[in-house]
Amino acid sequence: MRWVRRTLYVLGVLGFSNLVAAACAAPYMISMNRTAGLLMGLVSLILLSCALFRPLGREAFPTRSIRTLAGGVELLWLFLVTATINAASVLGFLLTVSPWTGADGYERGMGALICGIHVLLVVAVEALVFWNGMIRVYLTSVQMGLKHRILAALCGWIPLVNIWYLGKIIRIASEEVEFETEKWELDETRAEGEICRTRYPILMVHGVFFRDYRYINYWGRIPRELRRNGAEIYYGCQQSAAAVENSGKELAERICQIVEETGCGKVNIIAHSKGGLDSRAAIAHQGMGPYVATLTTINTPHRGCLFAEYLLGKVPQAVRQKIADTYNATLRRLGDKDPDFLAAVTDLTASACEKRNALMPDDPGVVYESVMSYCRRAGHGKFPLNMTHPIVRHFDGKNDGLVSVDSAKWGSRFTLLEPCGKRGISHGDVVDLNRENIPGFDVREFYVGLVADLKRRGY
Repeated sequence: MRWVRRTLYVLGVLGFSNLVAAACAAPYMISMNRTAGLLMGLVSLILLSCALFRPLGREAFPTRSIRTLAGGVELLWLFLVTATINAASVLGFLLTVSPWTGADGYERGMGALICGIHVLLVVAVEALVFWNGMIRVYLTSVQMGLKHRILAALCGWIPLVNIWYLGKIIRIASEEVEFETEKWELDETRAEGEICRTRYPILMVHGVFFRDYRYINYWGRIPRELRRNGAEIYYGCQQSAAAVENSGKELAERICQIVEETGCGKVNIIAHSKGGLDSRAAIAHQGMGPYVATLTTINTPHRGCLFAEYLLGKVPQAVRQKIADTYNATLRRLGDKDPDFLAAVTDLTASACEKRNALMPDDPGVVYESVMSYCRRAGHGKFPLNMTHPIVRHFDGKNDGLVSVDSAKWGSRFTLLEPCGKRGISHGDVVDLNRENIPGFDVREFYVGLVADLKRRGY
């Protein structure tokens, strides 16, 4: 059915854009059977309209956004096919019906007019199909990112290169549609199983310099995927930057709030980066051990970062204070009550973590586990992780752009996420910060597996 629809749409675009050529090629048909000519034009217009407004028919997709994206891909493919055919037809038309084929001035003038009308109609129809598809893709694609959007706009002015880059855009968008559709279908098949409905709810704790905003989720597409599979999700809601102990107090208040409101008794904590240190502080120093079943830390610098200590030592005190004051003032305006940039950064140094680890023992009633990823090279991390990766590698060895593998190991079980092929998994990738579909690593499915395992073990 899909290919029947595509064939009809191709015929519709070609038919409507070549009405002038058809009239010139079959003048007797138009004059003797005007109804047939009008009918052909009407059918072509209907098919063209269907292609523009309903390029996918009634096919099912996971979201309206993905459906729009898929429609954009379909229109861009339609443009490539019809534009190629029309380019050949226009060339042939110009060679047969042109200003220089007429015997006198009138015929030559009519030839020029007809050619102009034909070319304008073809260009107008193809432009309509192209921009309808491109706007859809630009507005809905997540995987294109800013880079491909800018390069596509620049390459559009270069002949032949623009065709090549259009093919690249179609490939990126097509893979995104296919990936999201397959994930949706997978969730549909296992929906009744609720594989992520754990005994205790999931508390997701963010890292430093971020907040739990309603519309800008720190965890990307992960919470939604977990909820689709039955998980009950809450957020830490601590300030973006504060000393570990202060963040621990905030998390303790949040845990008590969740336990009191839901009657769940305990929570399972999944904490990223500094959030893992904050969670340990809440358990060890705020008496949260009885209310926490498990703590899974994701890329957390349990043993600190030597490079952070180095940078703090190199940056003059006046500069450090200026940066801190600017950051703190900005975060106050965004909702933080008492942000402390310097305290947060200092608590991530190797020496600070060493001292704190000696005073912050693990609670025997809590299951501690850890996960870590790493990048093979600097380019695998988005800015600024692509810049920090070489520095961290110099001081701390294998890392994710901020945290070393050795620093992240903690608890009874440690999972190292090995990069697939040449692609690494950065500090941001592991929490879906960039919403990127990484070949060989499905971040959403990783968290589904992590939480499903907690359920399997009775947590």
